[in-house]
Amino acid sequence: MDDVAIVGVGQSAFTRKSGVSIRELCFDAFKEAMTGLDLTNKDIDASITCSAPEYDKQRTPSGLISEYLELTPSPAFYIESVCSSSTTGLRVAYSLIKSGLHRVVAVIGFQKMSELSSRDSAERMGRGADIMWEAPFGISMPSGYAMFAQAHMAQFGTTVEQLARVRVKNASYGAKNPKATYRKEVTLEEVLTSAPVATPLKMFDACANADGASCIIVASADVAKKVSKIPIWIAGLGAATDTMSMSGRKSLTSLSCAKDAAAQAYKMAGVKPQDIDVAEVHDCFTISEILAYEDLGFAKPGEGARLVDEKQTYVDGKIPVNVDGGLLSKGHPVGATGGSQMRTIVRQLRGEATEAQVKNAEIGLVHNIGGVGQYGNVVILRR
Repeated sequence: MDDVAIVGVGQSAFTRKSGVSIRELCFDAFKEAMTGLDLTNKDIDASITCSAPEYDKQRTPSGLISEYLELTPSPAFYIESVCSSSTTGLRVAYSLIKSGLHRVVAVIGFQKMSELSSRDSAERMGRGADIMWEAPFGISMPSGYAMFAQAHMAQFGTTVEQLARVRVKNASYGAKNPKATYRKEVTLEEVLTSAPVATPLKMFDACANADGASCIIVASADVAKKVSKIPIWIAGLGAATDTMSMSGRKSLTSLSCAKDAAAQAYKMAGVKPQDIDVAEVHDCFTISEILAYEDLGFAKPGEGARLVDEKQTYVDGKIPVNVDGGLLSKGHPVGATGGSQMRTIVRQLRGEATEAQVKNAEIGLVHNIGGVGQYGNVVILRR
């Protein structure tokens, strides 16, 4: 069977209030992804639209986006796994191409979150927990990750200062990212004195809702070599699902879905954690990035915070992580986030990330989590 490559990546600007429709957001991402490719709309023989429902009034958005991007009559599919939707879409696109059903697939992630108030948006996110036994009693994204932070602190001695250093790092790179929602550096003191959200997490420990879209053009090997100067190959894919209920989790100091997905991806790609040159991890909260260091094998359990203390996850460190600003700076338009992470790694492996390029990057990793650790996707890419 043919290998599968990413030949195009694109992203709209991520903003707090875009003022445009979802179709226009998706067009911006699609246009960038198609730039420089020897492809037309009609060469794309399937599309996968990815988002979390209930943020937009439009039902079945896949048909709308397909029409607006002039992809009809090719089949259009819809995928949802909350925050990991667009990397789940990538997994499906890979499978469709490997099966021989399709040769070129567009994976389009989007979310327009500004149509809802922050309170309503938080309520929608809360439904990502068990709506019978947990969501009504206060389990939400911030409170769920706050429990992970408290458990990590209790077991390993992690401090609020170490959490804050994650935001300081990511903000330093977000300031250089023209597509990020927040393009401003922050100090350690500013993070530590920001308003409380869910103890020990503060406002600057959390990512923000945003409007935005992303696009990944995936192709079979024969097509990829013809239409792209630098195809980026999908070397490994991993996916896993943990219990919906927090009470069913085996650990509150690790995300089992991420560890399982990473093990699958490493095995498929034939690489180890130390082989990764640059990574994008799902830093919806500062504790999330520290958990990712450990779940991906970049650090031993309990030692993840030392990586950011020692600046090993900066662009010139041992394992650069989120050198585009991460979710903490870019914002988190739920369905578009995984695609944005993929765009960053593809640009790094092509040597196009001029704002924060990792030298001689050959192998990259994307870690994308859905919900409070319910869904985990890990993708390994190779130049």
